[in-house]
Amino acid sequence: MEPVIDQAFAAALYAHDDTGLDTGASLLAAAPTADDEAHARGEEFVRRAWARGWQPADVIRIVRRELDESGAALAAALIATETARYPHLPPRWADQLAALPAPAPRNRPDRFSYASALLGLYRLLLGLPSIEPVGPAPGTAADRLYQPPAHGESRMLTRIRALLAKAEGTGFPEEAEALTTKAQELMARHSIDEALIAARTHSDETPGACRVGVDAPYETAKAILLDAVATANRCQAVWNSELGFTTVVGFEPDLEAVELLFTSLLVQGTSAMTKAEAGQRAGGRKRTKAFRQSFLMAYAQRLGGRLASDTARVTAAADAGGAADDIPGATEHAAPGSLLPVLAARDVAVTDTAERMFPKTTTTRVRGATDLDGWTHGTAAADRARLGRGGPGIDR
Repeated sequence: MEPVIDQAFAAALYAHDDTGLDTGASLLAAAPTADDEAHARGEEFVRRAWARGWQPADVIRIVRRELDESGAALAAALIATETARYPHLPPRWADQLAALPAPAPRNRPDRFSYASALLGLYRLLLGLPSIEPVGPAPGTAADRLYQPPAHGESRMLTRIRALLAKAEGTGFPEEAEALTTKAQELMARHSIDEALIAARTHSDETPGACRVGVDAPYETAKAILLDAVATANRCQAVWNSELGFTTVVGFEPDLEAVELLFTSLLVQGTSAMTKAEAGQRAGGRKRTKAFRQSFLMAYAQRLGGRLASDTARVTAAADAGGAADDIPGATEHAAPGSLLPVLAARDVAVTDTAERMFPKTTTTRVRGATDLDGWTHGTAAADRARLGRGGPGIDR
């Protein structure tokens, strides 16, 4: 059956029109005995993606963006089969695999449609560019030697997660404000605790990285928000606008904090934007894309300064005399004046790692907001989230 597969792939995968896909799909649909080999080759395309720096969540995100949800289900089936052959997987992969969409059943709704969708997916996988790896690929020597930091889900992170979940679910802005502020304080304290433990134990832990999806619409505003969250939590963020994600570089506890807070603030901001639009419509004014873009830009910009302010306040309190009494959960104590050199050393390590991963970046000037009502409502929503003002410059 290999000649049939070779003919189908030659027709479909290296052309750029639907005619080639139709020809290849017709050949595969007429050869049921070729199904296993066709899927085995798809698994090989997935392995090639790992070698080029991609991870399961990255593949699913780009397939959804370039194809559709059915294509993501096809990719999920290939990923699940391919990764099942490894005795263990790199850090973060288990969570990504658990979040995969339900795998697509074979040959549904019919053989031709299925084969056409499968070949379209293979065409996309073959064209994926190399990207900066954020960890070893499974099955490689680097993966076998790699020992991830043994952090796990600490009680502090569990509490932070619970606070943010309450902030997202409450219908009272004042309560959401208090909960989100407390969560950021705990994140800052958690980062300090981890830094002090690492310094005291002479840990050889180095910064890592993760990728966070930044999806349309309004991806520029979302990237600015993520950059603000990363900076406030002692990380650096580099946005790849073409592929729809930001790479965040930092120490593992800080990366966890960034992912948690960004996701929560995006939920809170979207909810506030929806309510603001409803109020405007009730007043007889039609809201537009410009309103939503301006809202999220103001929300992201306004949050930056207050995020940084909260972190600076907690850091100053800790450096002045140990764990702050008004921040429950603080455990590590530093001698007065001894904390800042520890944090500075970690900042340098993060900067060095980011510069090695991304030796060439550009700063993008973003388009200003054009809807005054959107900007006003977005600023107010950021104030209610208790997280506030910062510049919009981002690395790209």
